[in-house]
Amino acid sequence: MEEVHVSPLWPALRNLLPLHRPIAVTKSSLWSFGRIRPLVLRAGELTPIEKAERRVLVLCDPGRGTAFPQATATIYVGFQLLLPGEHAPAHRHIPSAARIIVEGEGAYTTVNGEKCAMHPGDLILTPGGMWHEHGHEGTEPVIWLDALDVPILAYLEGSYREEGKPQIVPSRPDGSAVEYSQAGLVPSRHYRAPRPNYPLLRYPWERTEAGLRAIAKHASSSEIAELEYINPETGDSCLPTLGFTAMMLLPGRVARPPIRSSSAVFHVIHGSGRSTVDGEILAWKSGDTFSASVFAEVEHIASGTEPAFLIRIHDAPLQQKLGFYEERPRS
Repeated sequence: MEEVHVSPLWPALRNLLPLHRPIAVTKSSLWSFGRIRPLVLRAGELTPIEKAERRVLVLCDPGRGTAFPQATATIYVGFQLLLPGEHAPAHRHIPSAARIIVEGEGAYTTVNGEKCAMHPGDLILTPGGMWHEHGHEGTEPVIWLDALDVPILAYLEGSYREEGKPQIVPSRPDGSAVEYSQAGLVPSRHYRAPRPNYPLLRYPWERTEAGLRAIAKHASSSEIAELEYINPETGDSCLPTLGFTAMMLLPGRVARPPIRSSSAVFHVIHGSGRSTVDGEILAWKSGDTFSASVFAEVEHIASGTEPAFLIRIHDAPLQQKLGFYEERPRS
């Protein structure tokens, strides 16, 4: 059998098709920003941007080990650093990416000629195939969290990048400040005019938090204040394979979402609290990041007297397109 490159199915059948739920390799983990931040800044001292191109420390799933640069089976996340005066050159790649700004001011990302300012909490998209580069016009280090679907594209042997010239940037604000600044309103177009695939590239945190607070003000005790990042022209998820959800957790109120077939990575924008993932208690604070595997039982609660704000990165859009996304009620 080895000589003709075949193998029997039956010894592996139960692993390939287990009963009732998948066998997850991913192990939930908490990455402390307080411990990672000094390492990111040290990387800035040791590694010039010209050498690194993108200076990133990748968060590695403990179930797979550091040889695998991914947080779950489908989600790559890493902390990226840009120092004042630096410029990360233009490139584009097949995987789609998003940036969640963690700390610092003065940096920007240019996506297909649109200059997107980076402010803490903002979500900025760099969809697959779009040229993008980063620059820094401020005076302090800027750190953000990258989220990509690169594990999927790498598994499909479809992942690659191209390098390009600096982009020409018009002297106007990005779409979040102009065409898509008001909820429920999009630019008027002539009949049959094509809709842009990715009309909104920057989702300012200031508006997201205001929306969450408005929902929480009128929510019942059993509801979670939660907002989905969507394409404002179509209502679909903002990226084809990854979804993003902003959450507001109120002190003393336990949030118990349904059991989902999707894996997830949670990033804490600000606040503190704890989450229980399949019985494991993870205590977190601002800047921290933690993960949950498929079909994990998850609970969240904010600590102290102030609400906590998190962004959930998940692969439900991919599962929905493949026709197997599932939610199960809690027992």
